[in-house]
Amino acid sequence: MTAPSPDTVRLRFDLAYDGTDFHGWAKQKGGLRTVEGVLAEKLSLIAQTEIELTVAGRTDAGVHSAHQVAHADVPRALLESRSIHGDPSTLVRRLAKLLPDDIRVHDVTFAPEGFDARFSALTRHYVYRVTTFPAGPLPTRARDTATWPHPVDIDAMQEAATVLVGLHDFAAFCRPKPHATTIRDLQSFTWHDVSTPHEPELYEAHLTADAFCWNMVRSLVGCCLAVGEGRRDVDFAAALLGETQRSDTCPVAPAKGLSLTGVDYPASEDLAARAETARNRRSLE
Repeated sequence: MTAPSPDTVRLRFDLAYDGTDFHGWAKQKGGLRTVEGVLAEKLSLIAQTEIELTVAGRTDAGVHSAHQVAHADVPRALLESRSIHGDPSTLVRRLAKLLPDDIRVHDVTFAPEGFDARFSALTRHYVYRVTTFPAGPLPTRARDTATWPHPVDIDAMQEAATVLVGLHDFAAFCRPKPHATTIRDLQSFTWHDVSTPHEPELYEAHLTADAFCWNMVRSLVGCCLAVGEGRRDVDFAAALLGETQRSDTCPVAPAKGLSLTGVDYPASEDLAARAETARNRRSLE
């Protein structure tokens, strides 16, 4: 999406959603229900013109977000209307009346000059929640907690995760897209035992990177789970980093356990420069 025209104002939307009943973030043909499709429809209804959204990270079908960020260029006249009074935060209440229960927009603000929800982002944070308890997750957490069918060794999973941290070509972990790079900077990948008496054998993986490609997080988690259950040794992670295309040997963890939990941006004066840098194709050199 290009810079806003003189007749529009760029707004930042901070939102959350339960991805269970969505076919991912991005609008799709055929009337499939997506987060972008539902939110853009309601915004367009309020603005009385078609609104397009740009998002920090496109989540896959079934993936959740506790804190997603998007932007949209809306008509300046909308902000000047009697119902808005120049305050974009009033859209929070209006959207709450229109949106379904599985989407919540919790903040709407004026975007600083140079802000692009996708390209200005410095880092994205994800959490993956998984249980190996034979009875499965608590019913109240069944929609955001995956089940893995075998016990795991968390120390082995952490050893594999540590190998994967750094600037690498993650081609083995990504579903390919034409002309898209699979080089990413995985800045942090840690495993945590978060078991409680009511939720035994419960683990969380916390991952941070400059960006993630399609299916990358779930494949990284699947790699570690395979190591943790003893099906693969710890050298499996390093071997995958040496491959140049998607590997069939790397399991993809179920979508339901994955949540985007945050997006970081630079200071306002650095937003445009960051966006320009992010648009350049990455290399390992």
